[in-house]
Amino acid sequence: MDENQCEIHEECGVFGVYSQENRSVAHTVYYGLYALQHRGQESAGIAVAFADKMTYFKGMGLAADVFGHGALDELPDGDVAIGHVRYSTTGASQLLNAQPVVFTGKCGKMAVAHNGNLINTKQLRDELISENAVFQTTIDSEVIAILINSLSDGDIVKGVKRACAKLKGSYALVVMTTDKLIAVRDPFGIRPLCLGTTDSDVIVASETCALDAVGANFLRDVKPGEIVVIDDKGIDSQFMDDVPDTAKMCIFEYVYFARHDSVLDGYSVYEARKEAGKLLARNYPVEADLVSGVPDSANVAARGYAEESGIPFVEALAKNRYVGRTFIQPDQRQRENSLNVKMNALRANIRGKRVIIIDDSIVRGTTMRKIVKMLRDAGAVEVHIRICSPIIKHPCHLGIDIQTYSQLIGANKNEEQICESLGADSVRYLTVEQLLKTCEGAHTGFCLGCFTGDYPYPLEEYETDKLKFE
Repeated sequence: MDENQCEIHEECGVFGVYSQENRSVAHTVYYGLYALQHRGQESAGIAVAFADKMTYFKGMGLAADVFGHGALDELPDGDVAIGHVRYSTTGASQLLNAQPVVFTGKCGKMAVAHNGNLINTKQLRDELISENAVFQTTIDSEVIAILINSLSDGDIVKGVKRACAKLKGSYALVVMTTDKLIAVRDPFGIRPLCLGTTDSDVIVASETCALDAVGANFLRDVKPGEIVVIDDKGIDSQFMDDVPDTAKMCIFEYVYFARHDSVLDGYSVYEARKEAGKLLARNYPVEADLVSGVPDSANVAARGYAEESGIPFVEALAKNRYVGRTFIQPDQRQRENSLNVKMNALRANIRGKRVIIIDDSIVRGTTMRKIVKMLRDAGAVEVHIRICSPIIKHPCHLGIDIQTYSQLIGANKNEEQICESLGADSVRYLTVEQLLKTCEGAHTGFCLGCFTGDYPYPLEEYETDKLKFE
């Protein structure tokens, strides 16, 4: 994906474990977060419940850096633990805003980790402040935690259900007390969440790849509007009131966010991306010598294009794997600078060649423009771009960090104008109908708001600036 472009950051990852054995649950969470690192690279945190107590550790950076140097081993054995890796969608990138949110309230010790973005945060925050609530952070996740506490009357499950009735936006939550693990998915199912089991543990994770990382068997997806309670009685489920008939999962989970070895709502991300490449080849062919993907998220689609077209898949871009996703960088200058050390053209492969470059999306266009120049400077005689999603025309505030129309190259440009802006020989995108076809096997409907402007919630009613509380 045009990675700096890709303010397609919906990104956060959540993970939780409830164990029947008092053991090193923090290590299980750590490996789960490691598998979810692609969802957020700004901060990481783990909270552990033990002997009616709770402790936590959070830090800025990758999970391996945060929990290196002995920090992970210092967390105690316990029965319940949750963790979080963050990309900031509400609130600045600073330690104060790292998750999980941990505090003591009506239900005793409590921790909350959240993937997604509320659009009515300001209204809820103002309401809670008028009731004498005090906030330490600028994130919507703390609003969720304090709202749950204020409505709980000492019953955490009741508090969660009452709070969810007031939340507008996207949220996949893991909530922990000293004796319970609770998993919650918003009524539209905008963000993914799944359950898994081992012999002694129940696991909650943003994606199935994290279940695989800890040796858990996939049990099922958490359903839209479902509240799953895990404790010593087993797994209990209840639903919010007035759950919509049709789910609206963010389709960018299949296009970009999720790891390609995950299965979301019953369908393989790998298969969806490979089909996208095949559809591009079928509908938008072009004579060329090789096809390549922008690593790593577009490589599966590029192989699909190569398979369908008969044009060989050849690596055109080399990636430095020790540099994180550019889109995760919290400001534009960092995203642009990081591309220079992240990617390089493979001159021997592309000199004198007509090259097709597959990418999952283009948001700003800045990165793709640099890639096109990089390929031409390395000797490519033609550069054709094929995109595995439609033109992004509208901002999104449901967990994707695209705040304004001015950030979008596609807001006021068609394919021909985008092609000219990027300096490519041709640019073609999948249509909305074609993108939906790539996900036909999924047991869900989709939010397509960034392509069509049709969102599950009327965004114009809410203040959606991610730094509104800074």
